[in-house]
Amino acid sequence: MTIDQPAPWLLEQETRAMLTRLALVEPFVLQETCVAAAALSPAALSGIEQHLIAGRHDVRNRALELIAWLRGPGAAATPAEQQRRFWTLRLAFQDALGQFDLFSEVVTQRSERDNGVLLAGLDVAAAEALRLPVRYFDSPPVVCSLHRGLGGAIRRARTRLPGGGDNPVALIRIPRERMIGYGIASSLVHEVGHQAAALLCLTECVRERLGGRRPAKRRSWALWAQWVPEIVADLWSIARIGIGSTLGLVGLVSLPRGFVFRPPDEDPHPIPWLRVLLSCAIGDRLYPDPQWNRLAAVWQSMYPIAGIRPEIRALIDELRATMPDFISILVGVRPQRLRGRTLGAVLRNPQVQREALLDRFLDWRTEPDRMALAPPTLAFAVLGQARASGLLSPERESSLLRRLIIAWAVNSALATARAGGRADAGMYLGQPIIWSDATN
Repeated sequence: MTIDQPAPWLLEQETRAMLTRLALVEPFVLQETCVAAAALSPAALSGIEQHLIAGRHDVRNRALELIAWLRGPGAAATPAEQQRRFWTLRLAFQDALGQFDLFSEVVTQRSERDNGVLLAGLDVAAAEALRLPVRYFDSPPVVCSLHRGLGGAIRRARTRLPGGGDNPVALIRIPRERMIGYGIASSLVHEVGHQAAALLCLTECVRERLGGRRPAKRRSWALWAQWVPEIVADLWSIARIGIGSTLGLVGLVSLPRGFVFRPPDEDPHPIPWLRVLLSCAIGDRLYPDPQWNRLAAVWQSMYPIAGIRPEIRALIDELRATMPDFISILVGVRPQRLRGRTLGAVLRNPQVQREALLDRFLDWRTEPDRMALAPPTLAFAVLGQARASGLLSPERESSLLRRLIIAWAVNSALATARAGGRADAGMYLGQPIIWSDATN
């Protein structure tokens, strides 16, 4: 082709240039550096690489097909049709690069000093938080990263990515300001709850039950239904780590009164003031103890309801009146995948009762090495309860959590190496760590 046929020649040149740029996009294993303890699990890395390679392969094939068409039957097509086919290809190319950038940010953070290993340890904790004692679903790989902002976020596995294709992993984003304390556990396990809810179809099941409620207080039941996705995630977090989840929520929504008492709109999050009270009520339903009512009273003293707009006050009063019935529906729902068991029965863990957690903490003070043998969520729960009970300072909690999270990453990396790359880094390995001092 020559310049005498400008459109086909120009478009072929641009397509070939696109192919050269596509060839420069290399797998992460060839361009990212991090210590072994910070690496993604083999399952996560393999899933991400295979997804991206498949996307690039598809774009390359489409580009070659376009070149062949331009040299053959497409040469007789109108320039407008030739251009239409080119920009369609170009959009696919941009989508492939966009997905690469999405995962590149996650993988690149593993090269950050300290943060990379901490994120790998959180991968282990998140994967354990997603598992139940009985295997009701196949858990996808979980990958954690840091981001700006106050709250966490998740891009669930098996959901559609921008540009097409299913996400091969669950991507959890943790706010940098939550590193490290019980806030990190609260945010992490809440986001895990969103993935679990999708795997168990919890939102659909709860909303179906709510749909059969009587017409009285229709507005309240409509709002509970709207807020189900976030409430189910809160339930998952409370069930797994106890009062540390609610304390993390208190820290998250401790903002100006205008936000705490914001009117309900299309936001899936409950009114923050009410959400804290709901979290306390769910905790008391799962693990009855006076501490939940005490925490609710402290929250109400920090944000007294007096003086808010009358219509918001009336709505909150109506929602509080229906809250006990709503919690009964929530914990009593029986999703098909739970094989006849209620959600509350599956999630309730006797080890997360207040006295059991404090007994374990006292044991750890005399035998610190046993801390490393506990599953991550139980460790989160124990330290969160100790902090809530005044037995653990924020400084000491942060130090212990940091060491634990690093240990989870190291143990997982070593087990993966021993297994020749076949181990699942999401599996808690229970490797003991020698601690130099007690958990005071």
